[in-house]
Amino acid sequence: MNDRTHLYTDSKWEPIVGYSRALRIGNRVLVSGTTASAPEGVVGGNDVAAQTTEILRRIDEVLQRAGASLDHVITTRIYVTDIRRWEEVGQAHGAVFGDIRPTTTMVEVSGLVDPALLVEIEAEAQIP
Repeated sequence: MNDRTHLYTDSKWEPIVGYSRALRIGNRVLVSGTTASAPEGVVGGNDVAAQTTEILRRIDEVLQRAGASLDHVITTRIYVTDIRRWEEVGQAHGAVFGDIRPTTTMVEVSGLVDPALLVEIEAEAQIP
């Protein structure tokens, strides 16, 4: 029996690269690297905190579609293009996760798929 549930969005990269926005296997939900890209441009513009907030909103949305919530997130991985802005990203992440406090990693990368993107976040959730 296949217990894999694939969840998709309107991202232009999902069909090109061949991936799911999220994948639920049993009680585990894995969310692919998510950005603030939109057909009309990057949500939040050059504001890395606004991009982070939008990304976490999108992650919350796909988790809910998978039958999970932010409360179930056990880890996040944050990729930033300028580590000097870590605090802006960290504060936006902390505002969303508050007492949930998943494990997390934040690393600087040389770039993302679109130069206007400043942050990308992956998440994993475990549904009790």
